Amino acid sequence: MGLQQEVMSALKDAMKAKDQTALTALRAVKSAILLAKTESGATEDLTDEQELKILQKQVKQRRDSAAIYIEQGREDLATPELAEADVIAQFLLEALSDEEIEKVVVATIDQIGAEGMKDMGKVMGMVSKELAGQADGKTISSIVKTKLSQ
Repeated sequence: MGLQQEVMSALKDAMKAKDQTALTALRAVKSAILLAKTESGATEDLTDEQELKILQKQVKQRRDSAAIYIEQGREDLATPELAEADVIAQFLLEALSDEEIEKVVVATIDQIGAEGMKDMGKVMGMVSKELAGQADGKTISSIVKTKLSQ
């Protein structure tokens, strides 16, 4: 079953359960998928990779908003954002630990013979593609910087 069908199924379940948090989050995901499908130059169906990127973006937006709310002392606004992020995150692949990401980064650096920060773009591109949907770009970037600056 495709991601869009999974989201629609979860949306129906949330409607039946009258779960407003899940409804809000899933409607936002459905809207983002529909927008991506109707963009100019878009193909008929989205690839799995495109769908994962949409989900990651939705989760990241909510977590960033929650962080800002917490920073401003507005836990009342941060709580629903984090709850929505958790609802959306259930559709993502299992996130890798920093150690697992580090192993992939080291293997990629060895594979292409990267030396120093000038090769960061190559390493980031390969690692990001390999770990699509399993790791946050910011985490990958910080690990790559650390490894290339040693």
